[in-house]
Amino acid sequence: MSYGIYIGRNLTADGHAWLAGYGDEPSSHWLEIVDRADHAPGSTITVGVGPDSDMPGHRTQIPQTLQTARHLRVSYSYYLGVPAPITNGGLNEHGVAVRDIWSTSCDALIEMTPQDQTGPNYSDLARIVIERARTAREGVEIMAALIAEHGYSCYGGNSHIIADPEEAWVVIQFSGGKGLWVAERLGADDIRASRPGYVGVVPLQPDETFLYPDHFIRTAVDLGWYDPASGAPFDVNAIYGDGKGPWEGVAWVEAEMRKRAEAGPITFADVCWAIQTEVLTGDTAGYGQVVPLVHPAHPDLRMMWHAPVGPVTAPLVPVFLGQTEVPDEYAQHRYLTTGEAHRFLDRRKEDKDPDTVSHVPQGIEVADSAVYQFKRLMHLAFQDEALLREVWDHWRLMEARLAEQLPEVLRSAEILLDAGETGLARRVLTRESAAWLAAGLEDCRALVAAGHARLRMRDALNRNGKPLAPAQLW
Repeated sequence: MSYGIYIGRNLTADGHAWLAGYGDEPSSHWLEIVDRADHAPGSTITVGVGPDSDMPGHRTQIPQTLQTARHLRVSYSYYLGVPAPITNGGLNEHGVAVRDIWSTSCDALIEMTPQDQTGPNYSDLARIVIERARTAREGVEIMAALIAEHGYSCYGGNSHIIADPEEAWVVIQFSGGKGLWVAERLGADDIRASRPGYVGVVPLQPDETFLYPDHFIRTAVDLGWYDPASGAPFDVNAIYGDGKGPWEGVAWVEAEMRKRAEAGPITFADVCWAIQTEVLTGDTAGYGQVVPLVHPAHPDLRMMWHAPVGPVTAPLVPVFLGQTEVPDEYAQHRYLTTGEAHRFLDRRKEDKDPDTVSHVPQGIEVADSAVYQFKRLMHLAFQDEALLREVWDHWRLMEARLAEQLPEVLRSAEILLDAGETGLARRVLTRESAAWLAAGLEDCRALVAAGHARLRMRDALNRNGKPLAPAQLW
């Protein structure tokens, strides 16, 4: 399902916009840095969903672009049968950030979706945008062109927030096999939370704030869902969506962030809180991200704050586009990875059947799994309010200290990049992020040991299957 929030630059203490969110998937998650790549003319990529997906379709080939951008992303292994690896988006070298967010279409559109649907799925769209787009607006145009030419493979409807330092766009893709999508522009004074993504009333002609294909209004008229002569507004959510408008949790967090903006500029800690609060964030959150939407002096200095599980019980830690690698503990592990339970781990996997041999490198399995350890801490903290508060305070203090250290690290790398020492700059960024990620994992293990001992001695460990997560508004 996932969740995202955009905050315009005029409302923030730092003077730039923010995009934050988390992914709601039960499978494994891992952090990746993907380098810029050149592709031969005529190259293709495989997109779409297969016959085993919850809403089936056919995988097809579409053209690859000649060069894909360097980017940061989080991938995961399963959602409703969509072929892995799946991504909800990330941040590229041009400063374009993407968040994927569920957005259901109306039942009628879902029912008319062809069983042999083809075209990019929601993950394909997110990945292709961060591989190709140089601006948020271009990201919308890329999605529109792909859907028009190749179709769209859905699991019931979806949305994305695409953002750059100047603006953001909420883009909704609809089920039905009719190539329906709509995009709404967000600017410097906007706050928008999505879960699910939604767009409300739109004008009857596209403009600078609302974009959609030529047949968008006409399709609703042809289906008998809208009568232009009635003079009624064209409410996208009511006609093509679930008709609920902003959900309760969305309305609550947007109102809370508006209050903070009125009391004073929104701070980095405020942005983090919007995806950390236990009112919105629980065990369903697979990971967390906070992206400062800026144009630094060098692309390598672009960064995002990353949490390996829901950030209610995990710290957000800086990772940089200029890093050369991700620590093994934060890479893909067999833990929660779909299909790994029936595969063998074999270092000679190139000689083996990929259906029986693990897709995870043997060397990675030697390292601890950050997702596993932080999930342990989450399950412990949700059983004890005092422990939850201690864990919360510990990670918030860590984030504050990292925020104090971050400018010096960025400045050190910038000096090296200005001098043409790209290798040394990347070494600095890799080393500092790895040290911060390692410190967070070390503290997590200590908190797990202390929390487990405390609850075990009090005979308070939950073993009866009762819900562990706090009550949420979603």
